[in-house]
Amino acid sequence: MPQTTDNMYAQVNEVLEKLRPFLLRDGGDVELVDVEDGIVKVRLMGACGSCPSSTITLKAGIERALLEEVPGVVELEQVF
Repeated sequence: MPQTTDNMYAQVNEVLEKLRPFLLRDGGDVELVDVEDGIVKVRLMGACGSCPSSTITLKAGIERALLEEVPGVVELEQVF
């Protein structure tokens, strides 16, 4: 049975809350914008928004955690 978007949104938010302290420590943050068809859209804020390593943070950190912990997530996209 496929997950509802509301349920997936809540699970994604839970994972982001676990990762948030690491981002805040570096002067950044992440905002969940949308979850649609397994694609999670986030906005990086603060220092993360302009950090040259933000793509690595997104793909190697946040996306990997979401793929491992939230069934149905297929991709992470950054929105501006």
